[in-house]
Amino acid sequence: MTQQFRVTGMSCAACSAHVEKAVRALDGVQEVQVNLLAGSMKVDFNESALDAGQIIRAVENAGYGANLPDSDRSKDSVRNPANELDPLVEMKCRILVSFAFMIALMYVSMGHMVGLPLPAFLDGAENAANFALVQFVLTLPILIINKKYYVNGFKSLLHRAPTMDALIAIGSGAAVVYSLFAMFQVNYGLGHGDLMRVHQYMHDLYFESAGMILALVTLGKYFETRAKKHTGEAISKLMDLRPKTAQVLRNGAEITVPVEEVQAGDRIVVRPGQSVPVDGVILEGSASIDESALTGESIPVEKIAGDTVIAATTNQTGYFTFRATRVGDDTTFSQIIRLVEEASASKAPISKLADRVAGVFVPVVICIALLTAVVWLVSGETFSFALSCGIAVLVISCPCALGLATPVAIMVGTGVGAENGVLFHSAEALERLHEVNEIVLDKTGTITEGHPSVTDVLPLGVTKEELLTVAVTLEQASEHPLAAAIVEHAVESSVLPGDMMDFVSETGRGVSALVDWQPCLAGNAAMMREHGIEIDEAHAAKLASEGKTPLYFARSGQLIGLIAVADVEKPTSREAIQTLTDMKINTTMLTGDNRLTAEAIRARMNIPRVVAEVLPQDKQKEIAALQERGRVVAMIGDGINDAPALASADVGIAIGAGTDVAIESADVVLMRSDLLDAVNAVRLSRMVIRNIRQNLFWAFFYNCIGIPVAAGVLYPLFQIKLSPMIGAAAMSFSSVCVVSNALRLRFFKPIKSKNPVTLQNQRKEVRKMKKVIKIEGMMCKNCVAHVANALNKIPGITADVDLESGTATVESTMPINDEILEKCVTAAGYVVKGIE
Repeated sequence: MTQQFRVTGMSCAACSAHVEKAVRALDGVQEVQVNLLAGSMKVDFNESALDAGQIIRAVENAGYGANLPDSDRSKDSVRNPANELDPLVEMKCRILVSFAFMIALMYVSMGHMVGLPLPAFLDGAENAANFALVQFVLTLPILIINKKYYVNGFKSLLHRAPTMDALIAIGSGAAVVYSLFAMFQVNYGLGHGDLMRVHQYMHDLYFESAGMILALVTLGKYFETRAKKHTGEAISKLMDLRPKTAQVLRNGAEITVPVEEVQAGDRIVVRPGQSVPVDGVILEGSASIDESALTGESIPVEKIAGDTVIAATTNQTGYFTFRATRVGDDTTFSQIIRLVEEASASKAPISKLADRVAGVFVPVVICIALLTAVVWLVSGETFSFALSCGIAVLVISCPCALGLATPVAIMVGTGVGAENGVLFHSAEALERLHEVNEIVLDKTGTITEGHPSVTDVLPLGVTKEELLTVAVTLEQASEHPLAAAIVEHAVESSVLPGDMMDFVSETGRGVSALVDWQPCLAGNAAMMREHGIEIDEAHAAKLASEGKTPLYFARSGQLIGLIAVADVEKPTSREAIQTLTDMKINTTMLTGDNRLTAEAIRARMNIPRVVAEVLPQDKQKEIAALQERGRVVAMIGDGINDAPALASADVGIAIGAGTDVAIESADVVLMRSDLLDAVNAVRLSRMVIRNIRQNLFWAFFYNCIGIPVAAGVLYPLFQIKLSPMIGAAAMSFSSVCVVSNALRLRFFKPIKSKNPVTLQNQRKEVRKMKKVIKIEGMMCKNCVAHVANALNKIPGITADVDLESGTATVESTMPINDEILEKCVTAAGYVVKGIE
């Protein structure tokens, strides 16, 4: 059987590896998968040979905690992001306390070296005891508040599985132990009048080294922890999108029931604006269904009797009843949720180089320190000399630089990324992204704007303005997204609608009405043929080959033109794809569109490879297929349908304007919805990893040189002996070098877009437009009504007319210029004195 466990106490990759090793050693265990980020473990075992209690005991014996939570608690722990705040708050508290005491400690211990005055009771050899005691007192709070390093570090040593905590504990502990030894020597010297001993040991106090180690490492760990991704939030947001209730027909009556109570075979009613609760087949009625939550495509799909509908899609227009075929965990939406859960659980955290060497570094350093002391004792040196050399080895090999090499670079890198609109959810994502050699792109909302726009207006026998007048008049009453695109284009072109009556909408066909007393039609080719209107097949075929949707318009039985609508590409998409190619990264576009449309986009964008007509499950399978061929894959998407692929990819990159689920499922978020930011994310990742490697090289190089010198290899020939004080100074210098090197990342220069404002952003800006029109000639409430009616006739306009001030306040949801406002007011019989 397969069982999930929650594991506590893990802090690095070495921890998860040790937990896995401990459980795998049990008889009856077939497979173990430990997820460090989620704090979970999935075990596949033979229940006849083993039980959950034995597995929990094995984890506890390894030095960690484990439990088998009930389902409710498990859900709460996964879905409540607040659960992750406690360790961050606690860590911030430790940082504040540590740095507060460390500043005071540094002043006391080293202030006099730079000319800062010390209080009289701490100055001079006669006050050496006070000098040492005050440092010890200032160090104690730092040691106590960061005791977890000692608890976890020494526990890992006892279990013969040292982690980074063990390195921190040994390094800072050695400094404290030696300082305590020196403090006792100072007291002994004062008590026996041995001022030479006092002078020798009052400068061998290294309490500040211990405080610095703990404070800086805690700071690094804080920023690293804050960046971790919480996969449970993605699952939670998916769950929230699932419809809660359904309108079911039972015994001739319509009742509302929880979606969990819907059974296969039930007849369900769906009205405009409602979500489809479960999968099924339409029995009666028709509708325009928005399936963007599942397919990612912005254009709704027309559904009639016999067509299938899918849970979590939205009925935009129309009324229908359908028979439930798949309910509960069998729905397509539930399968997507399960894919996200499985992909999230299977993604192992990336091991840090420092963690991988910790198991070797710690025991080797301890052995070198012991060997150093023994060799000097055997060679005839004093115990004090031998002990000094041994502790110098421990102090100089302090893992401060090693521990900071990765988190400090990542901290700076993520900060620089955030400043430039790239958010990394985890340090693992930042590390992994530099290895990516294959990027898979979703089409809708990623390469394209994500909503339909007018691309071509082709009048036939009439002027362009006449065609747009008929189009905006017919389409202003329609709720279809394609209609909204036409209305928006007409308004941008300053075209006013005419008078309309007898409006009729035919689902899946189009609309008809009398426009300025002439019968007009707007719709697809099928509607035109039904009304005996000849259409231009050549123009339509050309538009379709370019991935555009042609709409026909007729007046008085004659075709007057075509208007093409498409989801247009973002201005920067082609440039970004070309840049990725130049960076030796292959790109693949995935889309639910037909092959003709997909090929048209591929040609325009110069995309090497495209996969068309894919479902959500197919996207995840495409990612898996690329990974099986040894490719390191990044997925860029924005919809719910992309969530499984985002979670299963080596690195998931979400467009910031996409759904919350896609953002939570991803490792990287592009806040400006610009593909060039994906290029910048890869460039930044490569720069950060190069910086980390430099930091690690310096840390290891420093240890390789410093440890032999501290051990005294130069003493026999050159009488050079490295005291613990110099070792501590060298350790501090190595940390400064690492941090300074990481700070160079602040000079990262992102590639700037040549067209920084996308069409989508332009729309967002104009929707906030508000204008005040000063009007002359209004005398009564009837005048107010005339002006208001004239202005409100403009699509997207809401007007509030005030007689007393002689003004009309207009709020526009679409682009509109002053000319069209003035034209409307003038046509109503009044004079415009100004527009602000």
